[in-house]
Amino acid sequence: MLETKKWYEKSGAEGDVIISTRIRLARNLRTCPFPSRMNTEDRERVISAVQKAIETSPIANEFVLYRLKDLSQITRVSLVERHLVSPEFISHPEGRAVLLMKDESVSIMVNEEDHLRIQVMCEGFNFEGALQMADRLDTLLGESLNFAFDDKLGYLTQCPTNLGTGMRASLMLHLPALQETGTINRISANLSKLGLTIRGTYGEASQPVGALYQLSNQVTLGLSEQEAIDNLKSIALQLMKQERSARAELEKDLEVQDSICRSVGLLRNARLLSNDEFMKLISNVRLGINTGLIDHISLETVNALTVRVQPATIQLPEGKALSSAQRDALRAKLVREALTE
Repeated sequence: MLETKKWYEKSGAEGDVIISTRIRLARNLRTCPFPSRMNTEDRERVISAVQKAIETSPIANEFVLYRLKDLSQITRVSLVERHLVSPEFISHPEGRAVLLMKDESVSIMVNEEDHLRIQVMCEGFNFEGALQMADRLDTLLGESLNFAFDDKLGYLTQCPTNLGTGMRASLMLHLPALQETGTINRISANLSKLGLTIRGTYGEASQPVGALYQLSNQVTLGLSEQEAIDNLKSIALQLMKQERSARAELEKDLEVQDSICRSVGLLRNARLLSNDEFMKLISNVRLGINTGLIDHISLETVNALTVRVQPATIQLPEGKALSSAQRDALRAKLVREALTE
């Protein structure tokens, strides 16, 4: 039986710039205090309610529930590396759980900042598909969970910035050319005026790694879900145009071409490879694929490899903790094998 491909092992529409699309819905139960005010009993009550809601739904067989306290630290960090949960979520594992769809395209964080964070991930540029699945889950869960809702304010959330639709939409973008030219800094300063933000690879307070950025909406109150997505789409299309234009100039540069080709050589021959070095080199390889300089490596291979060799995720198949040197040796081995197949 063939194993189902995860969303991060694929490449979708506009995959040269847009790695993935995410829709996240914040929801709270009317009958419980917000997570910051909950005690242990309250947290267990929310987990049980959400678990029952899933188990009695038509998609029960598609999900597995994990209590964070039962997972190892390596497994918890790997969830962050795979973009299934937030870094903050794993920092306090007690009284928290996550429901994962088997292909990892859907994760439901229970008792994060809100009672539920319903997250849908799709490869490439696919707001329609992500929103359709998020709405389906919202409806299914809402049938048995009494969500806190106000006729004027919309869905009630712990943080006022999520009031209204409770929806955050985001895109993971590869912007090496805009980063190289320094244009990304100017763009970032202007986006806040439009109710959008561009952040690092793992969201709020994180830094971009391998020229990967998250573009998301900041405003949820006073806008419909479709209006928020349309705003984000409009800016994303502009960013794609600017990035591709900047790439067209960069690819003429002999030094850039040399850097890309050297990156392939290093990845195919390295015996020790730190994660930081890997991310810089694989970013160059991704750029080479998308500018046509590299035609023997697929974006699907790069996408899967980028997740597979992250510091925690690389240790999962080993079933034990590895030292930094062991990880670097294993990472180099896995990269050599993937890029020479």
